[in-house]
Amino acid sequence: MNSISKTLNEMTLVERSSLLDRVADALEATAEEAEDAGDVLFATNSTCVANTIRGMSGTLGIGDLPIAELLLEQGIMLVHQYSNRSPPETRH
Repeated sequence: MNSISKTLNEMTLVERSSLLDRVADALEATAEEAEDAGDVLFATNSTCVANTIRGMSGTLGIGDLPIAELLLEQGIMLVHQYSNRSPPETRH
């Protein structure tokens, strides 16, 4: 993947929708992992952001780009936070 990155504004509707779907997929996968690990709150937050992203991905117009950017940032940060956190301590 050596192509030059585009901004949301430069992407076509199909490209934007694809990006939003990928981030939503990652959030849903993270939510499943979190739920399996017993972190219901994190799973719920990830699922809510994923659902919000999915809700706007099919009808994303130029006027919605600031909202989409914010949702993408939040979604990516949630996935990043989960992947970089240390495993929970086991207590005996």
